[in-house]
Amino acid sequence: MSADATWSIGELAERAGVTVKTVRFYSDRGLLPEAARSAGGHRRYGPEALGRLRLIRSLRGLDLPVAEVGRALERDDVLEDLVAAHLRELGSQLAALRWREAALRLLQDCTAEERADRLRLIGAVTTPPSTATLALFWRRVLPARLPVRLFSTLTEAAVPQPPADPTPAQVLAFAQLHALATDRLATVSVCRPAPGVPGDTCRPAVLYDGLREAYALIASDVRARRPPYEGEALDCFVAAHARSRGARDTPAFRRRLSAYLTEIAHPHIDRFWQLTAELTTSSAPTFGASDDWLRAALDAQVADAGH
Repeated sequence: MSADATWSIGELAERAGVTVKTVRFYSDRGLLPEAARSAGGHRRYGPEALGRLRLIRSLRGLDLPVAEVGRALERDDVLEDLVAAHLRELGSQLAALRWREAALRLLQDCTAEERADRLRLIGAVTTPPSTATLALFWRRVLPARLPVRLFSTLTEAAVPQPPADPTPAQVLAFAQLHALATDRLATVSVCRPAPGVPGDTCRPAVLYDGLREAYALIASDVRARRPPYEGEALDCFVAAHARSRGARDTPAFRRRLSAYLTEIAHPHIDRFWQLTAELTTSSAPTFGASDDWLRAALDAQVADAGH
């Protein structure tokens, strides 16, 4: 290639609209190969260097580090992976910014008396918020003997994901949920020895697997806010409790179960489900709402039978 068919470092910089220092920087790092050297030892670049330099600037404009730019220039699949990784990172950064904005609006739109408490709550939550504490809460609440797959299914359904674009009220709800999840007093389990209920042990896998089935049966009723009623879902709910304790589903068992479930009702758990409902954008009812519906149906049936 003749010197006339190549450009000096200054000519390349001018055509690309960058400084000579920029061209030298990328050349020194091997990103911009030289086509030749002049008789005086000066760098010469071919026309292809202009396109490569523009590509480098585009990648750097997307905030890719120089080392990653070099890898991306060599292989297209590397570029695809880098773009995907940076999109994920950018999504996390945007989520953090949206969360901070909603948190600031929460602090802006409150009284001076409320502000100190809200600051305390918000300050305990990472940005963007993590659900790890909520998962640990259910690890304490749920029985230790649950199969791993069932435990994962239950926690996935029970732990709400922070909204991608939260409102100030949702930021407050999540912060309150986080505070509740760290309270060691909120560690009651529905699967424990039950005075007056046959069987002094409980098979948690049998219980929670049956409860999931019962919750699925009445999901549409809970979603539509239909009043509780007797039927297949209630029978499934009671059967799960009976099978887990090796008992029979009888009217006497239902009376004892109704009293037992009222006895173990815990305000922390009720509050967890209430806050979860404020965070959830899905129309699917929470396990808490489904359990409340079925317990109400059981209580009503027991009350009617006693008249």
